[in-house]
Amino acid sequence: MSKKWITAKLPEFVRDVLRDFCLVSRELEGEFRHFDRSGHVDFAVLSNLLGQEMNKGLLWHLKDTAHVLFKHDDRPGAQLLGQFLDWSVGYIFHDAMKLREDAYQQQNYAPWFRKLRDQSPGGRGASIGDDLYGVLDQTNESIQREVNRIRFLLYTCRRLFNEYLALHADNELLARFLFAQNELVREVFGDGYGRLVERVYGARPQRMYVLAARSLRRGGWAEESARALALAEALAPGCAEVLEERLRLAPRPQ
Repeated sequence: MSKKWITAKLPEFVRDVLRDFCLVSRELEGEFRHFDRSGHVDFAVLSNLLGQEMNKGLLWHLKDTAHVLFKHDDRPGAQLLGQFLDWSVGYIFHDAMKLREDAYQQQNYAPWFRKLRDQSPGGRGASIGDDLYGVLDQTNESIQREVNRIRFLLYTCRRLFNEYLALHADNELLARFLFAQNELVREVFGDGYGRLVERVYGARPQRMYVLAARSLRRGGWAEESARALALAEALAPGCAEVLEERLRLAPRPQ
């Protein structure tokens, strides 16, 4: 990929990284809540999220896209924030790889080992078996550490996105994603959703909807564009930018 091509596609990369981060976060947090209740992590869920070298999953794609974006974003202030985000996403990916392996041990070998040990109580090698079973206990402890670490990194990424996305407040594709997938973003950012919008759009939260409406209009999605404009107008009645975009959306007389 050439530098010129990546620079031209930067708005799409920004949108894609946030979108995939939100999807990954929702999937991981759902699995972590299951772990909180049961003490178990589903190997199949993690395996699907990660994928393989020749068939990459969503988290793997996020890692790769983030690396390209944050390496080539030359906007003032983006370099440090980008490096922090790139490192955090990469760490989540590698910790998820370890978590997948631990989940495989827990899901497949722990029941087999427990059954084997219970079938030969006090037999030859029983004490050695007890020692080996201790390794599985360490695996459970490792899973807890990995879950805690990934949760912390996801939280840190959300804080970093607040600052990084503020550098891309003019990105129509970003605004369109925030509008179209608002429930997903709210779910992932939780109580921090308001801070995200405030940090990116400042005292003009309606601008998110105006930019989204503009992108939708250009894409031929007139009804969705009108819906975005209605939300913008509700936030800022009489806003000149909203009225201007509404005129562009209005059908021309025949």
